[in-house]
Amino acid sequence: MQWTRYWRAADRPVEAMHAHFTSHRYHRHSHDAYSFGVTEEGVQAFRCRGGTHTSAAGMVLAFNPDEVHDGRTATEDGFTYRIVHIGPSLVAELLPRLPLFQDPVVHSPRLADALRNLHTALQEGTHLARDEHLMHAVRAMATHVMPLRTTTPAPGNPSAARDLIEAHYADDVTTEELTEATGLSRFALYRAFRAEYGLSPSDYQRQRRLRAARRLLAAGRPAAEAAALTGFADQAHLTRWFRRCYGITPAAYARAAAAPEATAPAEGPYG
Repeated sequence: MQWTRYWRAADRPVEAMHAHFTSHRYHRHSHDAYSFGVTEEGVQAFRCRGGTHTSAAGMVLAFNPDEVHDGRTATEDGFTYRIVHIGPSLVAELLPRLPLFQDPVVHSPRLADALRNLHTALQEGTHLARDEHLMHAVRAMATHVMPLRTTTPAPGNPSAARDLIEAHYADDVTTEELTEATGLSRFALYRAFRAEYGLSPSDYQRQRRLRAARRLLAAGRPAAEAAALTGFADQAHLTRWFRRCYGITPAAYARAAAAPEATAPAEGPYG
């Protein structure tokens, strides 16, 4: 049986989820936040930064904003984990520079404990306790910061394609429009875009639609309306991709947003 519980802060860019998955497979996606998870039971596997990684009980997952990854169980019994998403603006407030992790899987009992305590405080603690545990967790994260590295720019000009998608994410943007904006051939565009952003242009557009839908759901807009405004064919289409990328349905996310000081009821089972 699979289940999820989701929590969202009312006044801070902080969200948390506690979940157990057996058959659910995350589609390749990223978050606009620092995402830190603790595997409690079982083993989960995922692809990130060009490699395949596993996280067993007690290990910490560490994803930077916009870092593309997927996820699935590595055992028949599935896995249980807690994950916290912390907005970059909040991390910047607590650290002099943003953390970049050497490896997306960290073996650190101190960090694992800090994240468990933060997760509990977000759901059950007072405002002061939440802020204090948040600071403790971010400080524990800081011990794993690696030096900033320079990267080699991708060939061509994929940023022009990204800008076009950003400006028209809800529209049916064509490959021809992207190639015209970048001056690249179809093949070169796909290769350069994926090298730069970790996703194909269509996946990147869908991700932007999902993020926009999350904002609308958090603002109290119905799922059907959010789907229509963000370019999804219908509510079912939005629900299917929302679940594949975030592990919950739009309805569960909306419930957490409507009552941000309490955890949304467990959701499950589903396949």
